[in-house]
Amino acid sequence: LFQIIVDDDDSKVWSLYDAGPRSIRCPLIFLPPVSGTADVFFQQILALTGWGYRVIALQYPVYWDHLEFCDGFRKLLDHLQLDKVHLFGASLGGFLAQKFAEYTHKSPRVQSLILCNSFSDTSIFNQTWTANSFWLMPAFMLKKIVLGNFASGPLDPEMADGIDFMVDRLESLGQSELASRLTLNCQNSYVEPHKIRDIPVTIMDVFDQSALSTEAKEDMYKLYPNARRAHLKTGGNFPYLCRSAEVNLYIQIHLLQFHGTRYAAIDPSMVSAEELEVQKISLHTSNEQEEQ
Repeated sequence: LFQIIVDDDDSKVWSLYDAGPRSIRCPLIFLPPVSGTADVFFQQILALTGWGYRVIALQYPVYWDHLEFCDGFRKLLDHLQLDKVHLFGASLGGFLAQKFAEYTHKSPRVQSLILCNSFSDTSIFNQTWTANSFWLMPAFMLKKIVLGNFASGPLDPEMADGIDFMVDRLESLGQSELASRLTLNCQNSYVEPHKIRDIPVTIMDVFDQSALSTEAKEDMYKLYPNARRAHLKTGGNFPYLCRSAEVNLYIQIHLLQFHGTRYAAIDPSMVSAEELEVQKISLHTSNEQEEQ
């Protein structure tokens, strides 16, 4: 785990895992949800680097508004000497990914987006009026707010494990980290689609219960009419943990369109074997679905 400071303020520390071939100049970067840390994407890091991809999983420092986050993230990319990147954002991470694409639209830094259980307008949480008071709340109250969105009721073992893992990660976050993320999640803001219209997008969502309303999902489809859709029958709030094989397959399918270009996130020498493998898996998956 690397720790990097790019702002004048020494307390703003980015923590990140950078895995896979350093020769790749357009890696896939993962941005976690409110409760997540960089390691919630460990299943993606393990699988994708095994196939020859360069992936970076991040944990953001304490930022209190979207502009400040975008500015810090741009400095981080400069520090890592990355001109353009692919972003995978989960929930709040997906919203921040869209805001960053919008923020850099005049000199684009985002080559493509994968938005997992994400949203384009913070007003869906009906919390915009409390957004300014999160910084005052004690950590246990903030944790309760976050846990309120976690699935309850009977779950399959993988989903239960995924939730346990996220609860554990949530416990590791301090008051200011949680308060700042909830503030970013809820302060009044929305994505301006005309600024990111030309970016290839995959929208990944689940059909079982998650913190996102159907209305929020519909808004995303309207905002990105040309987006590819990656639907998972189940997976709850954290499909990257409990349905990692499917999520990793969809990530590969999304990144296939950049193979052989300077925006490839994969080591070119790994492509042919890996592509065959992807096709085999996707064929296998579609056959299984037909049999059901």
